[in-house]
Amino acid sequence: MQESIVSRRRATARRFPRRSAGMLLAAPMALLLFAAACGSDDDSGSPTVDPSAAANALGPVDRAAGAPVKIGIISDGRGAAVDNSVQFDIAAATAKWLNEHHGGIGGRPIELVTCETQGDPGKGTDCGNEMVEQDVVAVAVGESGVGDAVAQPLADADVPVMFYGLTTPALLNDPTTFTVSDPNFAIQQLPIAIARQENLKKVTSVVIDVPALLYNVEELAPRLMREAGLEYQLIRVPPGTADMTAQLQGAAGGDAGIVFVVGNDSFCISAFNGLRAVGYTGKISAISQCITDATRKAVSGDVLKGMSVAASMPLGGDDPSTILYNAVLETYGQGIDATSSAARGMFVTFAGLATALEGITGDITPATVTAAIKAMPEKELPGAGGLKFRCNGKASPDSSAVCVRGGLTTTLDGAGQSTAFEVLGSSPIPD
Repeated sequence: MQESIVSRRRATARRFPRRSAGMLLAAPMALLLFAAACGSDDDSGSPTVDPSAAANALGPVDRAAGAPVKIGIISDGRGAAVDNSVQFDIAAATAKWLNEHHGGIGGRPIELVTCETQGDPGKGTDCGNEMVEQDVVAVAVGESGVGDAVAQPLADADVPVMFYGLTTPALLNDPTTFTVSDPNFAIQQLPIAIARQENLKKVTSVVIDVPALLYNVEELAPRLMREAGLEYQLIRVPPGTADMTAQLQGAAGGDAGIVFVVGNDSFCISAFNGLRAVGYTGKISAISQCITDATRKAVSGDVLKGMSVAASMPLGGDDPSTILYNAVLETYGQGIDATSSAARGMFVTFAGLATALEGITGDITPATVTAAIKAMPEKELPGAGGLKFRCNGKASPDSSAVCVRGGLTTTLDGAGQSTAFEVLGSSPIPD
């Protein structure tokens, strides 16, 4: 496999202008929504896979041959706030697996063209432009804080791009943009599904008050809750609020239904402890970023026990998707942390793109790749814990780019650790 590493901005003029940094205010929240799957912050290490299980998971040998097909890989890589450079390592390992066991793309070997944004919107736009200039046929992007900046030049050039997650409404309706996570699951569909399971009539959302969330919690959530027959209450709390008892007094009377918390871990710690302080004893749920080692230390185990939490992916366990992922890491990777959510997200996205292109024939161009992605039948999403995907524009009535319905959830034990992972909110995507 040939590999072209493109991680610097060129001095030549760009085909598309940079987007203002002011347009990327949603970036920190986008990262928050696609965060770790509730494992301990101290988890680390490489997988140990039974050789026969690994061989079965990897599939029969089917080596690619002929002229390579250029696939772009864009990651924030290593920046001031985050280090996702492992995404390049997992992309290389995934390409080797695909080239040896899945005939690459259309029988031809995958050649990676990579670009690092460093979490900077300008560099994100540069990376999108770079992929156009390098004539890639498609691009895969894992979790990114500058996804909008990456997506726009690719959308303008009609180069298909598969994201792990994207939240901007306009891009979620672009005809060559696709995402392998449900943008409505973590904040809307999860509390709706839990309320139905628990036979509750109301969802009370306690949400960190940042602009990036306003569309989700003030426009989208009320409609979805109403359609689900649920009463909806929104409690917006400014970031950095240490004592939330005043805001949460309304939850003490027992009519809150399920309380759903959205924020980073320090925000969620204040919310969980505030709910306990006002005497709330009902059901609590949260997004995955709420649960870190800091949360486990600061919040009582009896509050965490039984809490339902959104999970981006099933880190750990022995489900078939994890066996496959670990087999790829052990066979083709070197020193890749099996518990890294950033690595797993890139694997899901890149392997999902390749799965969508199974059976493609003839000329492989951005146009034929887009057509193949849209024509694919519903399939299991590799590495995603049993989630299925289909990119025909019908997974979400509001967002044609969405390829997945529902997501994963886990229930915490008394130590605040995840137990089993469950697919929730999923249903077949129609023709």
